[in-house]
Amino acid sequence: MSVKLIVEGGGDRKSKSLNRECRRAFATFLEEAGLAGKLPSIEAAGGRQQAYDAFKTAHERGTRIAVLLVDAEAPVTAQNSWTHLNTRDSWPRPTGATNDQCHLMVQVMESWFLADRKALANFYQQGFRPNALPGNPRQIEQVPKQDVLSGLERATRATTRGRYHKSRHSFEILASLDPEKVTTASPCAKIFVDTLLALA
Repeated sequence: MSVKLIVEGGGDRKSKSLNRECRRAFATFLEEAGLAGKLPSIEAAGGRQQAYDAFKTAHERGTRIAVLLVDAEAPVTAQNSWTHLNTRDSWPRPTGATNDQCHLMVQVMESWFLADRKALANFYQQGFRPNALPGNPRQIEQVPKQDVLSGLERATRATTRGRYHKSRHSFEILASLDPEKVTTASPCAKIFVDTLLALA
C-alpha cells in the first residue's frame, strides 16, 4: 500500500505557491535521506489542526497508509507522539492508528535548522552570526521553541537576505539541510525517516 505524508506547513488551500514550496522542500529532504524513487505522496496541510484533520480523513479512507508530521510546540516527555498530542492538544489517536503513523518535529521545524549550521551559513551568507544560535547542534530537541526562533532572528538580522522569515526562507532552508546531521541531532527525526524508509 502506498504512503501519504501529511505535514504541517504551507498556507491555506488558496496558498498554492507556498504549498508547492512546502511539498518540494520535504520531497528534497526525504530524497537526500534515502527515499529517492520511493517518496510518499506529500500533502502540505497548512496549520497543525488542519494537518491533524487531514490525517484523520486520510486514515479513515484507508486507501493509503497515512503518516502525520507536525511540530511538537513544546518539550516532549510522553512515551510516544500520540500521547504528546493528546496531552497538549487534546487530539485523540484515531481508531486503528499506530505509533508509526505520527511524528513530531521537535519542537518546531526550525529546530532542524540548528543541526546544520553550514546550510544556514550558505543560505544567509554575509552577516550571518552562527554564535547567536542557541544550544548544541547535536541536541536540538532540548532547545525551547522560543529560543530557536529568537536565536534565528538574532543570527540573521544583519545578513544579505535579511532576518529569518518563515514564509520566504523556511522551505528553501529545509531543502538544503543534510538529513544525516538532522537525524543525528534529533532522535524524533531519525524515527520519522526510518519509518518512511521501512514503509517505502
